[in-house]
Amino acid sequence: MSGDYSGIREERRHTETFNDWGGSSLTAAEKFPAGCLGRADRVFSQGLQCQQINSVMALLSMEDAAFVVHSPLGCSGCCSMANDWFRVGQMHRGDFSMRNARIVVTNIDERDVILGGEEKLKKAVLTAYERYKPKIIFIFTSCASAIIGDDAESVAENLRGTVDSLIVPLRCEGFKSKICASGYDAAFLSITKYILADAPKKPTEPDMLNLFAPPTVSFADQLEIERILSDIGIRANYIPFYSSLEKIRAIPAARASTAICKVFADEFMKELKERYGIPYSHTIMPVGTRNTTKWLLGIAELFGKTEEARAYIERETEAVRPLLDDLKKRLGGKRVFITGGTGRTFAAAALIDDFGMKLVGMQTPTYDNDAQIDVEYLNAVHGGFVIDVANMMPFEQVNLLNKLKPDVFIGVPIWAAKLGFPTTHILDIKRPTLGFRNLAYLGNKIAAQIENPGYNKNIAAHSSLPYKKSWYGEDAFKYIKDE
Repeated sequence: MSGDYSGIREERRHTETFNDWGGSSLTAAEKFPAGCLGRADRVFSQGLQCQQINSVMALLSMEDAAFVVHSPLGCSGCCSMANDWFRVGQMHRGDFSMRNARIVVTNIDERDVILGGEEKLKKAVLTAYERYKPKIIFIFTSCASAIIGDDAESVAENLRGTVDSLIVPLRCEGFKSKICASGYDAAFLSITKYILADAPKKPTEPDMLNLFAPPTVSFADQLEIERILSDIGIRANYIPFYSSLEKIRAIPAARASTAICKVFADEFMKELKERYGIPYSHTIMPVGTRNTTKWLLGIAELFGKTEEARAYIERETEAVRPLLDDLKKRLGGKRVFITGGTGRTFAAAALIDDFGMKLVGMQTPTYDNDAQIDVEYLNAVHGGFVIDVANMMPFEQVNLLNKLKPDVFIGVPIWAAKLGFPTTHILDIKRPTLGFRNLAYLGNKIAAQIENPGYNKNIAAHSSLPYKKSWYGEDAFKYIKDE
């Protein structure tokens, strides 16, 4: 993608990307533009999310696909979460049979590490074909298969003609990148190489938008976003979640592209512009009135519908204003700590301003040019806050929570809940988050947690975290070492 892009986000030429940093948002905003933020590394790390997980999650719900995970059995454990999301998504879409994703694991063992696992991979692909007869079979590589040098591409090439399925290998071994969003890029690199290949530019469908959506978007959110776009005359080609080979092959026919999450398909959209001349909008995740307005106007400009969009935004904003006024009475002044994926974390930080809340800290996997834009805006709104740039690292999260003592924590709740803080989730495939009309649901959810904290207090009273009390007095960023 984007010329010679390798799929490893640390190597992108057009932006610096940091994944190990901690400090004040005011310091970050000042130093990053001058190139003085300082690349760093951790001398101790706890719980990294690897890129294979994101590659699997991005594609596992494709309706006409089967998946071969070329790894030891443990690496395929990430499929269980993606499969749960897939099953929930089916139910929300009215399919109560809720089948599992079509997954075959090669189960690389000690013998394969010595002698190679390509025969196992071939057998697994043939098994997936015989069992499911899919239109497309994705092969996910792993650290183990890469270390022993298995050639997934050659296996795929040798099987072409043997099976009717299109076979697509993905190079998503986890050790290649500390930035887990590289896994999304691996998925789109393979789509470019093996599905779109040298496909000519199709006749443009003037109302069609490529809408790239990560798997953490709920069906309710999908419907809301499609409703917003259709109200100004734009039709979404929603991919790759609950997508199909046919929808992917339709990508070159779109008039424009955008993504719900800023880090999900940014490199792929650049490739589509270079290859097919498809313009794209790259703004922010549509969470809250400010973000949804900015996101929709970015798209509308590409379709020549800016005036229609402005009128629509005014109507939608007025419709939710009474709900926001009520939520501000319940949430105004409450202090918030947020954690999640890069796009959703910064979107949530802007969202809470709709409720009159105060941001005191956040944990985000990366810091780059896009993050800088968001931090400058958030500094103006919240007056500075703590940033922990970390891929997981719960030991830093609990340290900061213990010091900052927010009124509510937004993000994956397990660690904060065990400290007794009210918690809620903005990364939730089971509940609505996006757009104008889902504001009330999300705000009420936050308010309910603050007003009813008993459950998490009981959890804190009967559980403990694996850290000594002395750790809570230490500098949370003690183990980040500047290079």
